[in-house]
Amino acid sequence: MYKEEDVINQSKMIIKLNQHPSGGYVACPLFSHYGYSWLRDGSFIAYAMDTAGEPESAGQFYEWVDRVLQTKKDQVQELLRKQREGIWIERSEFLNTRYHLDGRDDHSDWGNFQLDGYGAWLWGLCEHIRRTGNDALLRIYRESIELTVEYLQAFWLFPNYDCWEEFSDYVHPSTLACIYGGLHALGELENRPELLAKAEEIRSFLLEHSVLEQRFVKSVQYQDGKWQPVQPGVDASLLWLALPFGVVEPSDPLMLATVEAIEKELKHEGIQRYAADTYYGGGEWLLLTAWYGWLKAELGDREEANRCLNWIISKADALGRLPEQVPDALRSVSAYDDWVNRLGRPPLPLLWSHAMLLVLSNKLG
Repeated sequence: MYKEEDVINQSKMIIKLNQHPSGGYVACPLFSHYGYSWLRDGSFIAYAMDTAGEPESAGQFYEWVDRVLQTKKDQVQELLRKQREGIWIERSEFLNTRYHLDGRDDHSDWGNFQLDGYGAWLWGLCEHIRRTGNDALLRIYRESIELTVEYLQAFWLFPNYDCWEEFSDYVHPSTLACIYGGLHALGELENRPELLAKAEEIRSFLLEHSVLEQRFVKSVQYQDGKWQPVQPGVDASLLWLALPFGVVEPSDPLMLATVEAIEKELKHEGIQRYAADTYYGGGEWLLLTAWYGWLKAELGDREEANRCLNWIISKADALGRLPEQVPDALRSVSAYDDWVNRLGRPPLPLLWSHAMLLVLSNKLG
């Protein structure tokens, strides 16, 4: 088993080696379906690099996002016009969730309307500015920032794909947490009451409509004249409501009950996504295990947080590479075999796994 320091150094190297010269991070260099840069994944990777003392890499990513968004002004204005005039908008008309590494749009058939990445990039940029003190970025990226703010304020409650590229007909608390985090972070950084008010509106929606049995649920939908849970189980991405976005505190009773449900339904040695997951058999995800460890550390349980860190390190291969997930406690062996036959083994290395290892290690350091 590798030493923590070795895997940390390898993680930083793997992330830097797989950052395109233009600044985008490839999700996984050896898995063709992940040969893109996601705003969501990339923002968390950039945050991890900031925490690991690599602000230049993070800065290059935010430059890349700015260049991508500079080409989207007319598209966003047309979307806003259609919304104002009550014109139907097809999902294909919304901004992409992922882009080619050189910034081009992805025109594949894979579902592309996700809002989480746009909130995450605002949050990540604000964190980057706080850490580096480079307030000039607010001026340099102003057009992209305001375009994103308008986009999110207009469409935050539209059903869209969740962070796993699934369930496009629902609204997902983890997605709303990303949007809340971005608007709240920018509102605080620039003292903008209107953004703080919108963030509070999103928070109020979450507390009113996405809670069942005193815990958060995976997804909600507008049915029979009201918003109500449509996927009443938990998803490990609900941890995001506490960390890093702060919709609620880690010690809030709602979050504690959510964590308890995650532990009951999704925890083995590592953490799974959600109970009905069949993607590669529904294995244990390294990045989610890191997130769980991060929250446990925040709650003062360093023993469990260290166990999570050591478990993740134990999954590194001979080259120090971390996969997306491991098939140690599969929910469906037959589904795992089906995915392997179709696409090969689970993605390796996954930059997001390496990133969350860096975040957890830094928290415990």
